[in-house]
Amino acid sequence: MSTTTLNPVTGSLQPTLDQVITQPFLRRKKFITTILLALLIISTMAVLVFHAYIAWTLARPHIDPLHSNPLKAVHLPYTNVSFPSQNGKSTLEGWFIPAAASAKTVIFSHGYGGNREEEWVPLYTLARELHKQQYNVLMFDYGYVNPTSNRLMTGGIQESKELLGAIDYIKQTTGGSIYIWGFSMGAGTALQTALQQNGDISGMILDSTFLLNSDTLYQNINQSVHVPKYPSLPLVRMFFPLLNGISLHQVPFTKVTTTSYTMPIFMIHGTSDNKAPYALVESMFKQQHNTASKLWILPNAQHELLYRAEPKTYVSRTMDFLNGIQPTLTAVQVDAGIPSSL
Repeated sequence: MSTTTLNPVTGSLQPTLDQVITQPFLRRKKFITTILLALLIISTMAVLVFHAYIAWTLARPHIDPLHSNPLKAVHLPYTNVSFPSQNGKSTLEGWFIPAAASAKTVIFSHGYGGNREEEWVPLYTLARELHKQQYNVLMFDYGYVNPTSNRLMTGGIQESKELLGAIDYIKQTTGGSIYIWGFSMGAGTALQTALQQNGDISGMILDSTFLLNSDTLYQNINQSVHVPKYPSLPLVRMFFPLLNGISLHQVPFTKVTTTSYTMPIFMIHGTSDNKAPYALVESMFKQQHNTASKLWILPNAQHELLYRAEPKTYVSRTMDFLNGIQPTLTAVQVDAGIPSSL
């Protein structure tokens, strides 16, 4: 079918009526298709950028500056200390609070988004209680807390090496039994550290244990911004190593949650914890074979607010747990032939 006709006057070709009608329609269709394609590209880019931003901020949490110190907060003399991580990739800063002639030390392992003083726990109050019970206390910041260190949050991968560095520091300066008291991701980091240590940890208290896996990651993202699990979760997990240089798949979640640890562990969790499900902690506790390990589930208690839910009971139970642990000899003491009853 011809799309043009011959003009009998001018002898030139001219469009038919069908062509006159069809051409504007085709132009409009092409224009609309182009607009829709552009909108699709822009929307896709916006989605990708949004999830890349989530992955970027996840490794760079906002940290408030220190507001006080042990002397000002609870009248405990302290010393500023620094030490390297066990792998030498970071230098950590902290406070050492000595107890008179004590060879027992508790190392606090703070949570994500917090620092060595984590006031909402509150760590100063617990440090004072430990001091009364003749425990030295080490409070330190993980590497990602220091804005000048260029370190990123790694879900416990690098942080476990930093906690091992804290353990090495205590072994070299004070010796004696070492206990880890971890909170939230700091508790998850303590468990990752326990997989790597060589009998240096005498016991652990784990408050509101948080471990990064697909479920907990999505649960926490969704509290800040409501997004569908798919494709949001795969996109964040894809962008995290691209932007931060480390993959969250490196977190040994399965090994951490299925291991029976040699040291006694006191696991404390709340049923209203909206960041870390208490069912996971109950499952982990069932794996433990050390008869001194304990589990305390607080009804209606929220994430990292367990002390505030029942202050007196919290202190009495945690101190009873620590005081009931048989002291562990260090390698130096073993080599010296010191009997285990001391």
